[in-house]
Order: sequence, then C-alpha cells, then structure tokens
Amino acid sequence: MATRTFRITVRGVFDGLSNDQRSELLARAAEHDVLRAGFTPEGHLSYDIAARPAFTFRFQDSGEAEEDILEATERAEEAAKAWLSRRGYGYKNLKSSAEDLSQAPLGKRQRREAARAAVPKEAQ
Repeated sequence: MATRTFRITVRGVFDGLSNDQRSELLARAAEHDVLRAGFTPEGHLSYDIAARPAFTFRFQDSGEAEEDILEATERAEEAAKAWLSRRGYGYKNLKSSAEDLSQAPLGKRQRREAARAAVPKEAQ
C-alpha cells in the first residue's frame, strides 16, 4: 500500500492576549510571516498580529489509507493546541481542513510530465 501525504491547516484566533504576549508575538512576527509558511511535520505557525488576531498552523502528515486523514487532522489540532497552551496564548474558533495529496488534481506541469512518462522511449 502506498503512503499518502496529508496537508492539514488549523486556523484560529488569538484570544485574551496580554500586552506582554502581544509584544512577544510582534517581536517574533518575522519568523511567522505567511511568506515563509510551509507544511511541515512539526507544524508551521503564521500570523500578522499587527493586522488581525488570526493565525494558521500548517502541518504535513502521512498515512496508509484514506481514513488516516482523520487521525492526522486530530494530531494536528492537538499539536496546535499544545503549542498555544505551552505559551499561555488564549485562542478560539479553531477550524481544521485537510487535503490528501494523492487525491489532488495534477497541475499543468505534472500532467505534461505524466503524459511524457507514458510515451515509450522509442517513440520519443
């Protein structure tokens, strides 16, 4: 059975931050800029606290079966909650979405490469 790659996004809103917590987030904003965002096994946090209190965690996980995406989503949510709780950051409105990359449509370049791979070498 092939391994499936899952991308999980956990979104929420910071809630009840103290002035010190807000200052800490502002000081570390460059590390959490959306332009540096990526899907990682440990999760990547992005936010722009100066603009709005929303945040996004991006996780990458894997599984053997299609149903494994549900457990991967639960792990991602728990990891996001743990990260926030360890730092004492309040949050609300957590929502998750997940994508199984094996089910994602191919992009133009991927379709072209797949078509090229399907043509026998002697025909190329």
